[in-house]
Amino acid sequence: MKRTKKNFKSARKTNAPGNSDSLFWLWGTHAVIAALNNPERAITKLYATKNAMHHVPAGQDSIPANAHEISSLLPEGAVHQGLALQTRPLPGAMLDDILDRPRGVLLILDGVTDPRNIGAIFRSAAAFGALGIIAQERHMPPLNGVLAKAATGAIETIAHIGVVNLARTLEDLANSGWFSIGLAGETRTTISQALKGADKVCLVLGSEGKGLRPNVAKHCDQLARIPISKEMESLNVSTAAAIALYEANKV
Repeated sequence: MKRTKKNFKSARKTNAPGNSDSLFWLWGTHAVIAALNNPERAITKLYATKNAMHHVPAGQDSIPANAHEISSLLPEGAVHQGLALQTRPLPGAMLDDILDRPRGVLLILDGVTDPRNIGAIFRSAAAFGALGIIAQERHMPPLNGVLAKAATGAIETIAHIGVVNLARTLEDLANSGWFSIGLAGETRTTISQALKGADKVCLVLGSEGKGLRPNVAKHCDQLARIPISKEMESLNVSTAAAIALYEANKV
């Protein structure tokens, strides 16, 4: 594999959200290797420790560094496992590319903003073969750093679609034959009941604090709950997403 000379002064801590031209960091074995294997990724710099070098694909340029040097480039507390990659954001997918699919599962995130939760949802989406994740552009955190680490490479394989208005997006999905199920604890219908007979399913998840917004819930075809013990009020949104995807995958 190729190695280049150390160059730490030119590497900047650039994690600016919402800027398609900004450079940012990915770190951790799974996130970095998945990015390196993604032909759509624009790689700027790759730093690797001696112990992590065996993960780097043959022929990939890399800058040798020790763990402390890599840590100095990243946000405090970043667990990089000896690998850090400077890159640019991936282009988002288009809703029109998915609307006419004959079957499949989509996720809509309504107000979910925690990067670790979203990363875990990406990971579950990849595990259960979801077609993509839809979120409102102004609420979606950038797919980098902590989020990418939690996703363990899934941001490279799961389509992410940014939209302006979720209610209007649900209308577009309905017009193309998609059946949307909003997860809500106040309904009697269970997720397994709501999924019966549905080939094109959109699972809609609200934020942990407020749940689904009223206008988004109103535009869902069905509200459904995940049966849990009365001793617990609710589930973490990423856990709820994983269970719902598992149930959808059985249909």
